[in-house]
Amino acid sequence: MDFLEGIPPILQALVATCFTWGLTALGAATVFLTRTFNRRILDVMLGFAAGVMIAASFWSLLAPAIEMVEGPPAWFPAVVGFLLGGVFLRGIDLVTPHLHLNMPREEAEGIPTTWRSTMLLVIAVTIHNIPEGLAIGVAFGAAAADLPSTTVAGATALALGVGIQNFPEGLAISMPLRGEGLTRLKSFWYGQLSAIVEPIAGVIGATAVVIARPILPYALAFAAGAMIFVVVEEVVPESQGNGNADIATMGAMIGFAVMMVLDVALG
Repeated sequence: MDFLEGIPPILQALVATCFTWGLTALGAATVFLTRTFNRRILDVMLGFAAGVMIAASFWSLLAPAIEMVEGPPAWFPAVVGFLLGGVFLRGIDLVTPHLHLNMPREEAEGIPTTWRSTMLLVIAVTIHNIPEGLAIGVAFGAAAADLPSTTVAGATALALGVGIQNFPEGLAISMPLRGEGLTRLKSFWYGQLSAIVEPIAGVIGATAVVIARPILPYALAFAAGAMIFVVVEEVVPESQGNGNADIATMGAMIGFAVMMVLDVALG
């Protein structure tokens, strides 16, 4: 994504998050090729996604947030932002009706509703795509501040990492929907629709930090906290709950290593 250099940060965030949305759609499009998918492979891919998100939270978000603070205590913005990110996602979980993958309808979270399980599943994935878009937007907004700890290349590495892990996310939602009897077209539609929030969150994140530069370290840490909340609450349990814990864990290790290489090599 070298062409992102030199264009306004908000547009950079929009282009990058449209890319990650596209990879979600690509994963969801797998439903046109097959009705079922090997659960073992899917768990490895979800583990990989978890590893990418954990690595991105530190290398692309928390570390720059700490480095850009002038004067002690350098850890304060990172801790406050990180915890607020988790609280924000928990608050959304409490009020928004949603249902995690592989869970019975009776275990739906949020305000009680009569909505179908299909809709609740899509909402769950959509909610948890917010931190990814927000992280990318904040990263590009921070790069525009010309601080040594944040660069367009680093933000691009984050977008690449998020895009890579979005592929299994699209797959993970379209395949269960197809298994429930939805048509291939509807399964694909809902699978890609779950990531439409990423460009919206990306533009919001970039705009916020461009307008208010002092919130940069807090915003970076906030995105990291929200992403870690998603990993611990959703992605890891989904990859570990089907008897494939060991290989899913190896997937997470590989995902972490890939994101670390991307960030260090490009950032």
